[in-house]
This record gives sequence, C-alpha cells and structure tokens, in this order.
Amino acid sequence: MLFERIESEGLAHYSYLIGDQREALVIDPRRDCEVYVERAYREGLRIRYILETHRNEDYVIGSLELAQRTDAEIWHADGQLDYRYGRAVEDGQTWRVGRLEVEAIHSPGHTPGSKSYLLRDPQGEPWTVCTGDALFAGDVGRVDLLGMDRAEEMAGLLYETVFGRLLPLGDAVIVCPAHGAGSVCGTAIAERLWTTIGLERKLNPKLQFTGEAEFVGNVARELERPPYFRRMEKYNVEGAPVLGALPAPMPMKPAEFASCREQALVVDTRMELGFASAHVPQSLFVWLEGLPAFAGWFLPYGTPILLVSEGENPEQATRYLLRLGYDDLAGCLSGGMLAWHTAGLESDSVRTVTVQRLCALLDTGEETAILDVRSEEELEKAGRIPDALHIHLTQLPGRLGEVPRDRAVYIFCGSGLRSMIAASLLRREGWERVSVVLGGLAGWNSTTCKLE
Repeated sequence: MLFERIESEGLAHYSYLIGDQREALVIDPRRDCEVYVERAYREGLRIRYILETHRNEDYVIGSLELAQRTDAEIWHADGQLDYRYGRAVEDGQTWRVGRLEVEAIHSPGHTPGSKSYLLRDPQGEPWTVCTGDALFAGDVGRVDLLGMDRAEEMAGLLYETVFGRLLPLGDAVIVCPAHGAGSVCGTAIAERLWTTIGLERKLNPKLQFTGEAEFVGNVARELERPPYFRRMEKYNVEGAPVLGALPAPMPMKPAEFASCREQALVVDTRMELGFASAHVPQSLFVWLEGLPAFAGWFLPYGTPILLVSEGENPEQATRYLLRLGYDDLAGCLSGGMLAWHTAGLESDSVRTVTVQRLCALLDTGEETAILDVRSEEELEKAGRIPDALHIHLTQLPGRLGEVPRDRAVYIFCGSGLRSMIAASLLRREGWERVSVVLGGLAGWNSTTCKLE
C-alpha cells in the first residue's frame, strides 16, 4: 500500500499518490509530473485515475500531462464549467485502487463544484480525506474568487461543507488539503504538516465561530488576487499545452543572449547581493525560491523569458515557471555573469545600504524617500517607519506614479529580497537613484525617525 504527499515548493501545493495492489490514482497533480510516474513505477503501480478537487487558480494542473504518460482517466470537479478534457465527478462517486475505495464528497464554497475525496482503508473504514481548498490546517478556503457580490453566498456553502460534510467524518480522519502554509489560497494556514478532523475542530480559528452568520461574516472577505490567476483559470478548463517532457531553455553565449534580450524579458534568479553587484541591464530580479510567489505578479505572458541563474543549470527555475504557465523560456545565460563580464559586455548594479546606515542618513537630515514594500499585516505587527511611502510589493506595478523621482529612494522590506524586486522594477521604469536597505527592523536605531 502507498499513500504519499508530494509538495511543490514555493506554491505550498500538495498532491497525493495513492496505490494498492498494482493500481494507483493521483489527486491534483502538478504539471512537471514525472515524479508520479517514477514513484508509481518504483512501487510496481499503474496510475489508473487522476482526480481534481476543483478548478485551480494558482498553478497549472498537470492532469493532461500525466494522462498522456499513463493513459489514466481524468475526473474533474466544477462540472458546471465548460471543460475541454476529462469527465465530471458526481457526488458519491467511487473509485477502487486495489483494496482501497475513494469516494467523492461535494464540497462547494471555494468554488461552486469543489469535491473532497474520502479514502477508506482495506477494512472499509474512513482513513483520510483530501479536502482540496475547502479545509486547511488552521484555515478554510477563500470564497472571493467569483467576486465579492457572491462571497457571502459562497461562504454559506463553505459553512455547510465544513460543518455538514467534513467534520461529521470523525475526529480520527486525517485531513489532506491541497495547500500548506504560505499558499495564497488561504489567509492563515497553520504550519501543522499533518492534521486531523479532531485537531481542526479544536484548533482551527475558523471553526470556532458559533454559527453560520458569524462564520460567513468572518470568511467572506476579499483577498489579494494575483493577475496570473486569470491565465490559470483558462488553462485549467481548456487545458494547458502538453509539454511531454521538461523543456530545457537553450544555453546562450553572452553575445547571443545580449542580441535576444531586446525582444525578451531577462529574469535574474540569483540572490539579492549578487544581483546588486552586477546584472544584465534591464533585468527583473526574482530570487529562485521567490519565483512561485512573485513571478505571477510581475512577469507578463506572451513575452519570451531569458534566465540568469546562480549555476549553469536553471532546471528548478524552469519548473517553477512552467507550473505558472510560463512556457516561452527562450534561453539561459551560459556561464552566468562571469561569462557576461568576460565577454566585455556592460552590466548594471543597485546600491545597497544597511538599515543602520539608513538610520544615520535620516538623523543627518538628508532629503530622502523611503519606500516600504511590506504588507499591511507586517506593518501592524512589526511597526511602521514614520513618513515612509507604504506600497505593498504586489501593488507596486499599478502605483509607480506615487514613487518620487526627484530624490534618492531607499526601499525597505525587512530583509532586502523583496526590496530588490522593487528596485529592479523601478530601474527598468527609469528610476536612477534607488537603493535597497539590507536587514530588518531589528537594527533600526534612528533617533529622529522612531518606529510607530
């Protein structure tokens, strides 16, 4: 018997491989799907079914990709949508893999047709339930994706799903959601790696409300919606292009890379200090582990992407981008920035200062502007910098006009990573006097600019 959770880093996406007696199924596979094929092969299992919990918004579902390699049947939720692939799941439908039975449970709320999947053990007892985006560790799914005019309606459906369908399964049942902590699909997902119905009944703040009205009033809220969600919604109904194998961006010599960059977007995935020291002019910085969280906010679709990576092989960056539907990976810089410099090509840099240096500048009275790109939650928790311009990083592309050009701009985020994304964006848009503040508020010691 096999029950394995497979995590997609950055997106905090969980998929599940379940198998017994030479048969298997996969729930919510990712697009770079060789992991399921290889693990099933290693265990002597044939993947027969692919089940989707809902129409996903935050990544490209890998159902078509996996079906091409395994000839498995695809079953999708949200049957009210005009799917171009697979068949719609019905409430109560069952599948067997060896001695195990999986039953579909209609679980609307996050989307109108969401499904959960209850797995029964060989004795027929409820064992685990894959809840998709209905119920997480410490949270429930967002209900604003159809618009705020329907948020209360969807929250009411989610209340019935959680309290009427999932909690009655029993406290001993293991809860297997589609996401963990860090996902944009929930506001406060806990860091419990594994959880149960009983733990959620006791510890989940969203399950402590005294009735439906209180639940709806607290859950029906509008959350940030990354622009790439629209592309994911389209792909996950019509079907994204089938890749067949993981593409490899073509390694380019510096001269070839330079000649192509006018028609492409250069994305530099190195760490912030390397980018600050030297980078290809007009590059957009998004450090490697930040790609899943931030690429969808700043990278346009339809523009070829050229990669600059820390090492020679941009495989992980390729995986992250393909999961978000960025298929036009035109090439990567062979030899990295060392080769770029050796070829005698021009590079750019971003000035950095420590938080202590910024405090000293403020105390001298030098005319500066501070752009703080932390979230509102961070500002409330850690403190605000007086007179700083607060624009959350994800809102910056639409609010560039608020950033002054007539003075030095110091960008603050608490570490320097998100600040460097903002700096690279501003430099691409023509800002010259831009500096990134390294370090967080722990080093703040300004006497004239005390934290609020």
